[in-house]
Amino acid sequence: MGRVMSRRSALLRIFQHEDINFLLTNRIPRLALTRFMGWFSKLEDPLIRRVSIFLWRSFCDVDLTDSAVDEFRSLHAAFIRRLKPGARSVDPNPVVLTSPSDAVVGAFGRIDEGQALQIKGFAYAIADLLGSEADAEAFHDGWFVTLRLTAGMYHRFHAPHDLTVEQVRYISGDTWNVNPIALKRIERLFCKNERAPLTVRLDANGDRIVLVPVAAVLVASIRMPFLDAENSVRLGGPRVALCNAKFAKGEEMGWFEHGSTIVVLAPARWQPCPGLTEGTPIRMGEPLLRA
Repeated sequence: MGRVMSRRSALLRIFQHEDINFLLTNRIPRLALTRFMGWFSKLEDPLIRRVSIFLWRSFCDVDLTDSAVDEFRSLHAAFIRRLKPGARSVDPNPVVLTSPSDAVVGAFGRIDEGQALQIKGFAYAIADLLGSEADAEAFHDGWFVTLRLTAGMYHRFHAPHDLTVEQVRYISGDTWNVNPIALKRIERLFCKNERAPLTVRLDANGDRIVLVPVAAVLVASIRMPFLDAENSVRLGGPRVALCNAKFAKGEEMGWFEHGSTIVVLAPARWQPCPGLTEGTPIRMGEPLLRA
């Protein structure tokens, strides 16, 4: 057991080396590999399932103790697992927007002249992220928070407040990795990857919030059953879909097929909750922004 753990630790150290990690997760045929992974992860052959889940758990920090089921038909089923009832507590305070997902908090702060930060020193235009100058205008002097879902995390995302989804804009794009190593090297990365901004209106006060799920390598499949019960948002190509889908705070809205990022945009009267810190984990339902 000790030798196995030592070998695993050695492999992880090699993989986490910045140059090696960037090469292995970005300087590859990203789109082809992502399509292959989408097919392979759904295979239900018992041997493939056992080996692939074992490798996933060996190289990622995976905690399945709060999963609703103990056995999975495929690697894909493990990725998109649901939680046991009561596994997450949702803050009921009406002046609090909660985190829509389990994540690691990335960059956050004021939107300055239409710009948000990917990481320190790397700005990008909110209009480019949303695919619309008009939609970006609502967040002049507002706030942004980047939430990064790692490969082993729970991959479903939930409503941060009682709300109505008014619009989903699908924007096709690349599948760069969205880990900190890639964020330091690829400018405007979020604006290059596939994404699907959701414009929502809070039921309590009418404020507009935007949640921007951003796909990544081995993912590139964002599911929103309220929009399409059978297919990912990619089907049908780039488009704007008008909606009237209502969700209660904490209710599931959709999921990623693997792990990725959600950028949360809020107007100026909202601000980060005390204690929000870059690089720290946050769970779905915990306080994120406060009016």
